Amino acid sequence: MTEKPPPTTKAPPPPLSRGDTNQNPKDIGFLALLREDLRTHGNNPFEQGFWALAVHRFGNWRMGFPKLIRAPLTLLYRFLEKWVEWTCGIHLPYTVKVGRRLHIWHFGCLILHARSIGDDVHLRHATTFGVARTFDNLGIPTIEDRVDIGCGAAILGNITVGHDSVIGANAVVVHDIPPHSIAVGIPAKVVRTLKPAETSAPPATVPESTVSS
Repeated sequence: MTEKPPPTTKAPPPPLSRGDTNQNPKDIGFLALLREDLRTHGNNPFEQGFWALAVHRFGNWRMGFPKLIRAPLTLLYRFLEKWVEWTCGIHLPYTVKVGRRLHIWHFGCLILHARSIGDDVHLRHATTFGVARTFDNLGIPTIEDRVDIGCGAAILGNITVGHDSVIGANAVVVHDIPPHSIAVGIPAKVVRTLKPAETSAPPATVPESTVSS
């Protein structure tokens, strides 16, 4: 009798960023990046999502300086990082590589520990990125470009959410999601594949039954 081949397993995740380099987008300067983030948040300087993102950008920007100059900037960053956590309920470590025009729509209960978050991603309150199992600190997700994530979603483990996808409210994602997908449920399953015309539409056109804001 022919033996069945052993099931394939996903390769172990590579090491996480050590946080010793500036991971801000390379095609735009620091101040221009902050201005773009402010525009992304409706030009409202009181948006807590903008505060969290500005501190994250600052945390990366300081890594371009020699250690002697960087030291007081690091102290300031550590204070601002905790201030954002305490006042906004948003945890976004500077070691997470964040693309351009990330929009954090609401404050509160956002734990955003990912390998990377792509361009034009939309996040809502009570979103969690992180590990799926205890003692698996390398197993954190990658969020590709133009992903729209509903409130209460949990995206866990060494997985990738493909570009131009929609993650429904309160979904628990523990497996890879292909690009151009709508995923809902616990655990999340792909219920629909989006057409290019749909993925190019602004997030506001996504049905409220799929993504809650």
